[in-house]
Amino acid sequence: MKKFSIYLFALFMIPSLMFVSCKDDEIVEPAFETMTKYMVENDLDLGAVLLYHTADADIKFVTGAPAAEADIAAFVAKYYIMDIRAAADYGTGHIETAVNVEFVNILTQAASAGTQPILVVCYSGQTACYATSLLRLYGYENSQALKWGMSGWNTTFDKWTGSIDNIAEGHAKWTTAAAPAPITFADPVLSDNSTDGAAILEARVEAVVAAGFKNVNAIDVLTTPTNYFINNYFSEADYTGFGHIDGAYRVNPLNVADGLINNLDPDAQIVTYCYTGQTSAVITAYLNVLGYEAYSLLYGMNKLNNSNSAWTLNQWGGDSNPKDYPVQ
Repeated sequence: MKKFSIYLFALFMIPSLMFVSCKDDEIVEPAFETMTKYMVENDLDLGAVLLYHTADADIKFVTGAPAAEADIAAFVAKYYIMDIRAAADYGTGHIETAVNVEFVNILTQAASAGTQPILVVCYSGQTACYATSLLRLYGYENSQALKWGMSGWNTTFDKWTGSIDNIAEGHAKWTTAAAPAPITFADPVLSDNSTDGAAILEARVEAVVAAGFKNVNAIDVLTTPTNYFINNYFSEADYTGFGHIDGAYRVNPLNVADGLINNLDPDAQIVTYCYTGQTSAVITAYLNVLGYEAYSLLYGMNKLNNSNSAWTLNQWGGDSNPKDYPVQ
């Protein structure tokens, strides 16, 4: 009789345990939702990464070189400068006080900045912007990239002049057609069992840093745009005024909070392009943290159609010719 009672008790408990287990499974929030909720609540959505808000000012993700050589001393004193170029190039010449740091070590090196704002320096500004995005998401909100990189500091290091082009001019895959209608997609799936949004974000940033700057050449995207989900991060006027790669969407702004992030396909290779490749680098880093497979189109519009008469701002060769500031 005792054995029979135990048997009945077991039969009763098994479905109860299954019910509790299923119920628990149903209430576990996906890691993407947990992380992005934390990001929105802590002012780490894309808009804030692009423009860090303080009580005194809004700090953009890039800053230009000093306007005059007389301003260099104050400029250098302001920042903790991390030069992420190869050691040999750093050895050839670098900004005074700059510390040479491998890209994979930016998060640990940033701790040495103390209370100083961080300035990241690379060759063209693109990798530095990618790094700045990740530093801001990791808690170093007062980080910036040097616009145009060392190319804009001294002509010896100019990588821009030889990289600008007009490969889109007259190309069959370049168009002024209206943007395709947006499509709503599901969230990316993150393989993280943590229920702590801050911890998930930290792990994601570390993983993206370890993977390095993810980019793609303009000619590859222009030649076969159907291989990618392309997002042109222009204003509506510039999207048609400049022309754009055939099939490119225009999802701008691109915040989690407003749901527009779901206009990107989590199963595609996402390519973002802008004017210089610097804004798109920030966005690409952010998207990779969210779990997208994202790439930044190198040199942006400056590679696609530098001589387009629709612009002067952010056009290499206009008011952005490299200076000849001293290096060490």
